[in-house]
Amino acid sequence: MILGAHLSTAGGLWTVFARADQARADAIQVFTKSKGMWAARPLGEEDVRLFRARAGEKPRPLFAHAAYLINVASPVEAIRRKSIDALRIEVERCELLGIPHLVLHPGCHMGAGESKGARLAAAGVDEVARSTRGFRTRILLEIASGQGSAICASLETLAALLDRVREPERFAACLDTCHLFAAGYDLRSEEGYASTLAEIESRIGLERVLCIHANDSKRELGSRIDRHEHIGRGLLGKDAFRRLVNDPGLAAIPLVLELPPEDDMNRINLRTLRGLVRRPRPARRAGARSR
Repeated sequence: MILGAHLSTAGGLWTVFARADQARADAIQVFTKSKGMWAARPLGEEDVRLFRARAGEKPRPLFAHAAYLINVASPVEAIRRKSIDALRIEVERCELLGIPHLVLHPGCHMGAGESKGARLAAAGVDEVARSTRGFRTRILLEIASGQGSAICASLETLAALLDRVREPERFAACLDTCHLFAAGYDLRSEEGYASTLAEIESRIGLERVLCIHANDSKRELGSRIDRHEHIGRGLLGKDAFRRLVNDPGLAAIPLVLELPPEDDMNRINLRTLRGLVRRPRPARRAGARSR
């Protein structure tokens, strides 16, 4: 099982690797620019060199998360155009840094309806893919909780968006346990977990899921409210994560925390997840007598 976290880059992008070592993170997610601003300071040559050098010292899965302002599903042309341009810049930054995956919220339809929002989002990300043709960085479209007018708040609609893009090799999916729970997928019971995984496999395919955000939920099942909580302290509870970390079908997919890191909580949450992993029983010696 590959366990990681979204980590701060305060002091420089390359400083994330020391934080990852301190937290014992096997995978890393970052913002390559401010998450709440359109503008981005250009990456300097030294920034890129240091990041790539540190990344090469200890290879592990790397993810970036796009800024929250980006809304390629917006029916307001000025916002959508600004979002497409901002997304292209984020892909370019990832390519420079050697980050192979950029997680993107597909956006909000702002009252225009899910169908139109999905159509606009697909056209928007297709435009970015065309303008960055030849890049290795892939855009991971993330399932939503359903809050507000967010599109892709179901596995069905996320799969439909992935099937709609013109260059499918440039795209994949990112799931989120809190978002799934808020959208009505009950991961707490064996039946609910099995049903959700079966739908993921049939609609999306595990080969197209390249990241799972592992977050507990402050709000109840089907609330459609996106409020992350520390592992085992929310309404999802430890049983859901126990199933997740012991599912052999998900062993190759990084589980990445997106939780407040105060008081060393990334390390604590990762330790909690590792503690849920079932250890294989030692083989009995030949001839050993059972009691």
